[in-house]
Amino acid sequence: MSVARVTEISATSKKSFDDAVENGVERASKTLRNVVSAWVKEQSVKVENGKISHYQVNMMVTFLLDDD
Repeated sequence: MSVARVTEISATSKKSFDDAVENGVERASKTLRNVVSAWVKEQSVKVENGKISHYQVNMMVTFLLDDD
């Protein structure tokens, strides 16, 4: 039997929403073992001087807990 945990993270990128998602998953995988999925909960952009300065995503990341 597998047991999973879900945690919410926020990630940013100056390029795109897709890049922000990749950055978030890559970073989460450095700290969390057994990351198996992620879904984007929210997206937003930061605007400075009429232009997008960065993209932000809030994601729910699912990882499997280690078996004993």
